[in-house]
Amino acid sequence: MERSIGFGLIGCGIWGEVHARTYTASPLVRFVAVCDLEKDRAEQFAQVYNAEKSYTDFNELLANPDIKAVSVATPDFCHTKIVLDALEAGKHVLVEKPLATTISECEQILAARDANGVKLMVDFHNRWNIPFIQVRNMVESGELGDLMMLNIRLNDTIFVPTKLISWAAKSSPLYFLGSHVVDLVRWLSGAEVKRVFSVCRSFVLQKLGIDTPDFYQTILELPNGGTAFIENCWIVDENAPNIYEFKAEFIGSNGTTYVDTSHHRMIEKHTQQGSGLPDVAGMFDLYGKPVGYCTAPIEHFIHCVVYDTMPLVSGEDGLKVTQVLEAAERSAQTGQSVNL
Repeated sequence: MERSIGFGLIGCGIWGEVHARTYTASPLVRFVAVCDLEKDRAEQFAQVYNAEKSYTDFNELLANPDIKAVSVATPDFCHTKIVLDALEAGKHVLVEKPLATTISECEQILAARDANGVKLMVDFHNRWNIPFIQVRNMVESGELGDLMMLNIRLNDTIFVPTKLISWAAKSSPLYFLGSHVVDLVRWLSGAEVKRVFSVCRSFVLQKLGIDTPDFYQTILELPNGGTAFIENCWIVDENAPNIYEFKAEFIGSNGTTYVDTSHHRMIEKHTQQGSGLPDVAGMFDLYGKPVGYCTAPIEHFIHCVVYDTMPLVSGEDGLKVTQVLEAAERSAQTGQSVNL
């Protein structure tokens, strides 16, 4: 098929590069333009990833008639304005998680999607993560029985809020990491969270001048009586073998299964450049083609736009996750559980 569908990218940061690499590699995509507030970065992205144009004003990108769909890969606290304007410009939108950081903003976005008749997808990419797909298959087949207890730990080293991203004080480990986990709980259990209790603490990062919590520990209650305990932390020591820690335990009425995507031990490296556990599933080049669960949902969005099908992850999924995250924030502030 000719590269006739024009795509654009707004946000040329760390995750924007995943989108750019995927669009450049796809035979279905005409990569029309990129946009970033930093002119040099936008121009460099356009050059490296063969985009036709670069912008520093996302409104100029949205005004380009050759662009039919956009990725929004900006920091989570500034999704709403960009996504709303993109939808109102008639563009299909793939937005990084979370959809937005308040319920009211999510509802505005869904209304704009419906009013303009375009597609909206939230990039909860762990739905393409093979170990979790296998857990879902075990749940759906009945092999695990009813999910009774879920324990999911998704943490980052302190490198992330202090050095990797400059906007940590405008986010939190709950929104940055917890959005992934809440979506996994909903998707794997097939149920909506009915009650939330959460605690957070703010010591380490605040002393470093970053006004955001160090961690959240949250209990989610499910309608069948099951519970999910989720842990999201931004202060793991930098000497950890990976920049992130992602482990999960699923205990059902008929069985138990464990997932460890960060300490898998499929490959270890110990060289003069350091030691670590290289990623084997998220994103890597397979003979020049980016593959893995980080690129797969972007490829899915491309197919949805090109072949006019509905995304597997909806805007409603984004809203439901933000409802839980807001409840967790409120619980941590008040010390009380919050019913949904």
